[in-house]
Amino acid sequence: MLMDTNDISIIIVNWNTKQLLLDCISSIYRTAKGLSLDIFVVDNGSTDGSVEAVSRTHPAVKVIENTANLGFSGANNLALRKMSGRYAVLLNSDTLLQDSALDVMFEFMEHHPEAGMCGPQLLNVDGSRQNSVGRFPTLITEFMSKRLIRILYPEMYRQAFSPGDDGSDAPREVDYIVGACMVVRKKAMDEVGMLDDDYFFLYEEVDWCFRMKKSGWRVYHLPEVEIIHLGGQSMKDINLRARTESWRSRYLFFRKNLRLSPRAWLGLLLLGFAQNAYQFMVYSVLNAVTLYTQKRLRRRWYMFAYLLAWHARGRPVSMGIPR
Repeated sequence: MLMDTNDISIIIVNWNTKQLLLDCISSIYRTAKGLSLDIFVVDNGSTDGSVEAVSRTHPAVKVIENTANLGFSGANNLALRKMSGRYAVLLNSDTLLQDSALDVMFEFMEHHPEAGMCGPQLLNVDGSRQNSVGRFPTLITEFMSKRLIRILYPEMYRQAFSPGDDGSDAPREVDYIVGACMVVRKKAMDEVGMLDDDYFFLYEEVDWCFRMKKSGWRVYHLPEVEIIHLGGQSMKDINLRARTESWRSRYLFFRKNLRLSPRAWLGLLLLGFAQNAYQFMVYSVLNAVTLYTQKRLRRRWYMFAYLLAWHARGRPVSMGIPR
């Protein structure tokens, strides 16, 4: 890495979200006050003119242009190797910074040397709060029907799926923060490592926070800092493919962090197949009862059919997000 010459280095990974990307960059320049910064845009092979638009509209932005989709981790790591800030700010292209957001997070990290990461409160356009934090996944929470967990283990369900907030704006330590906006201390990153390139889409921030906390660094959520997150714009047309990537990353997280034996790994795959088979049968019955008149039920049935086929075919990359 380069010597620290800036307060922060902002990294935005883009894939065919040109206007959102331009709006995001504009919000950075409009709201960041008193910080020295550089901005990297890592483009994952967009075909919508994103690179040209950024170069024309924001010539100071450093663009790294890939010819293929490297995923979230691989693309961010390209810029993390070139960053010059004491902190990296990983920012989704579909976010809009609110006044002083970067300044407040920077000051928090400066005054809390034990913090490896911090993240803001994400908002919908209407101002309502999005889930911005989470608890580390377990085999029960990831490979059992949420409906069954809610019935059989209500307290576990509440803790795992409703980590929410207590209405306070006070910073609090959490397991992980959602990757739409993450402020990461370079010293912590140098010690723990960058994002894991093996994750193509989803769970990469969970894995990173897990490794940070395992090494003794703390991860904080700052509810007072608010950022608008439009959410999943580059993935909205490929939901089924994104679902397979979610499952692939889910398996990867447990394989890496539980250090599974070959027999345990096979058992995990069978468990995942069984969960999807159960959901497929449930929605088959529900669709039959409703005579296939409910669009939502039909879509859920088709999704689980797709995931079953993906499992049965050996989890091929071709059924996931295009590389």
